[in-house]
Amino acid sequence: MAAVILALGSNYRAEKYLPRAREQLAALGDIQLSTAFQNPDFTATTELPKPDYTNQCVYLSLNHAMTLQQLQQVFKQFECDCSRQRLTEGQTSVKRPIETVTMDIDILLAKLDNKKNSLSKIKVSKEISEDPKQWIVMADRYPFKAH
Repeated sequence: MAAVILALGSNYRAEKYLPRAREQLAALGDIQLSTAFQNPDFTATTELPKPDYTNQCVYLSLNHAMTLQQLQQVFKQFECDCSRQRLTEGQTSVKRPIETVTMDIDILLAKLDNKKNSLSKIKVSKEISEDPKQWIVMADRYPFKAH
């Protein structure tokens, strides 16, 4: 991957964890940020209210190409560095406490690294490398949520 578009989210101490995540992401390459905005948790109900999320989108152009799996591992580590604690299978019952999410990093779109054709190792022209078809929508994130 040469670049990704990310969704960041935090429903607990976002003022602390969003800057930390942005700093870590900036170490990987150039970033462009949307405005951070607050949204209600779309899974909240009257019976089970939940804290609002602060969300932000990030365009990250990587300094060095990485595989999708490498990026996912790096982002999971960034979440852990922000004290993210995931629920275990035994904690998924209705009676569990409200989950606080210090940092969630989701890949929405990924741009292929097309400096070279993966089969022929021949350099690809600029017109082809800037082709919007080189962007891949992450199927597990689409359709994008309304928030």
